[in-house]
Amino acid sequence: MEPAMASFFNEAYRGSPPWDIGRPQAEFVRIAREGGIRGRVLDIGCGTGENAIFFAGLAPEVWGIDSAPLVIQKARKKALERNAHVRFEVGDALHLEKLRKKFITVTDCGLFHTFSDKERRLFAASMKAALGENGTYFMLCFSDREPAGWGGPRRVARDEILETFSRGWKINYIREARFSTSFNDQGGYAWLSSIARARQA
Repeated sequence: MEPAMASFFNEAYRGSPPWDIGRPQAEFVRIAREGGIRGRVLDIGCGTGENAIFFAGLAPEVWGIDSAPLVIQKARKKALERNAHVRFEVGDALHLEKLRKKFITVTDCGLFHTFSDKERRLFAASMKAALGENGTYFMLCFSDREPAGWGGPRRVARDEILETFSRGWKINYIREARFSTSFNDQGGYAWLSSIARARQA
């Protein structure tokens, strides 16, 4: 992620940004109920850790990374207070190879829609270093069904997800979803994607 964007998020977490809702996103709770949270889990762009802490009750090992040092401090404090075993680290989603780990489940709640076109390509390549061959990447992002000029992050079209993960990936589904914020508890319009590495012929 560009340094300016990392700095933006670090400053945002000096307060309570609208996407920090104090609980896991309902879409990820639903994935867990469906059995989608498996094996070693990585939550990228983890924020203050609500999703990762929720996953800690379901998985043998959970990591959370974020580019903002302040947010990782908050996540570690929260995990300690809740006795949740999560490894929170400052990390760059565009260089997941630095983790030197493979994960069966990778989750992304609101990170993908912050990337530029160039960063999306880098991110897809980075993901291959972290996602195991039998793993699944679950991504929740705001969709283009939100009206133009709505004031939130960049909206994402379904075709943009298809294009980013068109080579070397298998898209299990892209379905309409909701993204809860403190402004809109019912949730903004979003896409929930399930993506896996394509099997080699």
